Amino acid sequence: MDINTLDTTLPKSKEYDFAAGELLLVNKPYQWTSFDVVGKLRNSFKPLKLKVGHAGTLDPLATGLLIICTGKMTKQIDTFQAEEKEYTGTMVLGATTRSYDMETAVEETFDTSNLTDEQIRNACKQFTGDIQQYPPAHSAIKIDGERLYEKARRGEEVELRLRSVTISEFEITRIELPEVDFKVVCSKGTYIRSLVNDFGKALNNGAYLSKLTRTRSGNFNLKDAWEVMELVDVIKANKVMSE
Repeated sequence: MDINTLDTTLPKSKEYDFAAGELLLVNKPYQWTSFDVVGKLRNSFKPLKLKVGHAGTLDPLATGLLIICTGKMTKQIDTFQAEEKEYTGTMVLGATTRSYDMETAVEETFDTSNLTDEQIRNACKQFTGDIQQYPPAHSAIKIDGERLYEKARRGEEVELRLRSVTISEFEITRIELPEVDFKVVCSKGTYIRSLVNDFGKALNNGAYLSKLTRTRSGNFNLKDAWEVMELVDVIKANKVMSE
């Protein structure tokens, strides 16, 4: 299947055949897990038992584009998940947290008074191209069948392995210390939280992620996405065809 030929505009007047297979773009709400979104939509199809899955996890504290596949379209999830991603976000310089974001409390603080805009912008250069990064201990990666975040929340130490990822664009869009806004275009498997944490280290300082939005995945854009409850209403209004 050529994913470039798929209709990504999601017209509200369209008749959907969810069982045969549909690709749906959703704006994941803040503090929802990706599985929460899948579960909400799956429940909307009842009593029909329908396959529903997502193509690329977003952290609970992140928002933005989540690709949802239904029915036979779930067979294409790996293809969609492999596509390039685009994010916008905000990092806070001068502090670190164990989770690399706002899920956990600040652990260390640093003086940012000596940082210049030029230093901050120049630090992006070393993170462009093929790089290696450690995933956060608070991540959904499985070790021995268990999510890393489950081990981390129990206070267990885990051995993290370096991952190779590609950053094709890393741009600073606003500097108002301690906040710094950015845009990142990257490969599958990139952890923006890890990128932010490493960015702070590159400045001999600290940084954690305070806001993140996925704006694009492959050729699919956030501007074309449904709000969750809006999509639930569409599902209930359409005739769901059984397999």
